[in-house]
Amino acid sequence: MTSHGTLGVAVIGTGRMGSDHVRRINDVTRGARVAAVADIDAARAERLAGGIAGCTPYTDPAAAMDDPAVDAVLIASPGPAHEATLLAAFARDLPVLCEKPLTPDPASALRVVAAEQELGHRRVQVGFMRRYDADYLALKSLVQQGVHGRPLMLHNKHRNMDTPPGFTGAMTIHDSVVHEIDVTRWLLDEEITAVRVLRPTPTRNAPEGLSDPQLILFETAAGQVVDTELFVNCGFGYQVSCEAVCETGTARIGDDRGVFVNAAGHWGGAITPGFVERFEEAYDRQVQRWVDATRRGEVEGPSCWDGYAAAAVCEAGVLAQQSGDRVAVELAERPALYS
Repeated sequence: MTSHGTLGVAVIGTGRMGSDHVRRINDVTRGARVAAVADIDAARAERLAGGIAGCTPYTDPAAAMDDPAVDAVLIASPGPAHEATLLAAFARDLPVLCEKPLTPDPASALRVVAAEQELGHRRVQVGFMRRYDADYLALKSLVQQGVHGRPLMLHNKHRNMDTPPGFTGAMTIHDSVVHEIDVTRWLLDEEITAVRVLRPTPTRNAPEGLSDPQLILFETAAGQVVDTELFVNCGFGYQVSCEAVCETGTARIGDDRGVFVNAAGHWGGAITPGFVERFEEAYDRQVQRWVDATRRGEVEGPSCWDGYAAAAVCEAGVLAQQSGDRVAVELAERPALYS
């Protein structure tokens, strides 16, 4: 870090999420600057770096990490590239904020867990941004304090306007339901032990071959049951909600956001068009918390174990989706580093 304690960040991957994080670090985050960007598309990296004073473009993530101005790494490249980048960061003992997924499958995620264990200390915060959303934080506080007794069930809704070309059935689990997987583990402080996927009559708006909507059921180690309505081609906007059903009361988030208007014979409000808009403040808070913790020499937030557990549940979810059966989640033993 510089003499003023400013954290020099290398952003790996400059696509939609990476470029948004570059903007965020430049314009919103305190105590950090973008010192390097890396992308296999050299022209894109050069364009992005060209607008930032003191930022150097690279095509090789390892070269970006070796830049003397770099103190920490934000990984926003495609999931299959994460393992190699994480291992390179571990070799340099650099702090990392890694966008989800940690890696695309449990086997590779477990290798990352083992590599971080060998370091003997945590280095990674995984980018499950919902944990930094104000509504989810309030719900977590209610559940944690036991305000309404023990949580027994969660009801989730996850709706998208539409899906991009090439969106597959497996992606509904890996790219969409993965957020409900992490939220479930975090809110209930329990591992998910089994998954079922029910597939109602599909909407005519779904692309050929994509089963949409779906109802995903989780069971936890403590016997709680969680359902998620996933509807990724709803056609009217982006909606996320969660209701905790406890012994003596319920608590729900995500229904009423923004201004509610009555005018000209109509009533209602706006629905956010996508996840970036809905969770913009959560992304801001997530990156700021990572920067603050890193400058203190600490690591907080979702861990490599959380990334691995999510990958394991995703794997079971895809099998449940394909078979129609209840599929048990297979988890390795949790290392002491993440206890």
